[in-house]
Amino acid sequence: MTREDRPLRVFMAAGEASGDVLGGRLIQALKERAGADVEFHGVGGPQMAKAGLSSLFPISELAVMGLIEILPHARRLLHRIDEAAAAARRFQPDLIVTIDAPGFAHRFIDKLKDLPALRVHYVAPTVWAWKPKRVHKFKARYDHLMVLLPFEPPYFTLVGLPTTFVGHSVLEAGIDQADGAALRAELGLAPDRPLLAVLPGSRKGELDRHLPVFREAIRRFAKEAGDIACIFPTVEHLEQQIETEIADWPTDAFCVTGQARRYAAMRAANAALVASGTATLEMAAAGTPMAVAYRVNPLTAAIAKRMISVRYASIVNLLADFSGRPAPIPEYLQRACAPEPLAQALRNLFGKAGEAQSRAVSQELAALQPPAGGRPSDVAADLLLRLMSERADMKRAAPV
Repeated sequence: MTREDRPLRVFMAAGEASGDVLGGRLIQALKERAGADVEFHGVGGPQMAKAGLSSLFPISELAVMGLIEILPHARRLLHRIDEAAAAARRFQPDLIVTIDAPGFAHRFIDKLKDLPALRVHYVAPTVWAWKPKRVHKFKARYDHLMVLLPFEPPYFTLVGLPTTFVGHSVLEAGIDQADGAALRAELGLAPDRPLLAVLPGSRKGELDRHLPVFREAIRRFAKEAGDIACIFPTVEHLEQQIETEIADWPTDAFCVTGQARRYAAMRAANAALVASGTATLEMAAAGTPMAVAYRVNPLTAAIAKRMISVRYASIVNLLADFSGRPAPIPEYLQRACAPEPLAQALRNLFGKAGEAQSRAVSQELAALQPPAGGRPSDVAADLLLRLMSERADMKRAAPV
């Protein structure tokens, strides 16, 4: 049977919640273009499942971050990588798309070297921040790289890896249109009641590290702030842990899951305390001022400090810094991620500093739009289908 006799087979693998969102939008965009002429298999989370992917195992099993933190989970992770590779081999895909999570993606793709599939990775590794020689590892494994940030392509094209800036998917999430007022009404929160969004991370380890610090910072701030409430927009696999934590939270606290409700919570809030990651861009798109905080294992931090070559952790600040503008979002990393500095950050955010930040952030978000416009997921889907068409043309033109 030839490729022309059956639908295009796409094996897609995401390693964490942010990749699941990207994968879900990409699957939907491909289905809009190819319809019944494309089949999907792979590893993903609720957003990819909603778009039509049946995941081999829960994506939460891969959501481990940190040089030291990953060690206790290594055996389980390696088993899941073997399982995914075996499934891909049975599926015999025409196209393999790995999304973010390079540690998982590399080990997975290495087990499929003999498959004649086109290999594309979605979301560049942060070679502009640390370990720049990783560009060579991607060049050896992939045929094409799709990146989210406008300054990334030269790092990879320089070594001969075709790379396309497709825009950042946060722009098509509709966060700026989410109905925060309706969610406030649903939860019984008055329109003028101060509301703080708290996003401690999308991995269990991040919650373990951040929640105790965030709790104490908010307790101190709440003493002065009056009748403040907190809302936790989180992912489904962390809902139970969050609910347990907020049972004795120092303020009224609410936990919401599901993409629409999470985005509504971001819009409903007056300010936010956010662990560094994709959530910082989502909060920026919501127009809600924030403080960014993050902690890792001290040994991980000591190793990373020797490698990291950028000054900021959040994407918005990096966009500003690469363009020579001041970073608009305050960051509290490692030792600075402590109760009193964070409490002071919250005092500032509920004042004029929050308004000024929102204005500055909107300028940085504009740089994430694809050069030719349109939705980033559509740009990515069009690129993948074009690459597959060009590949088919080359095979037909090759001498027998």
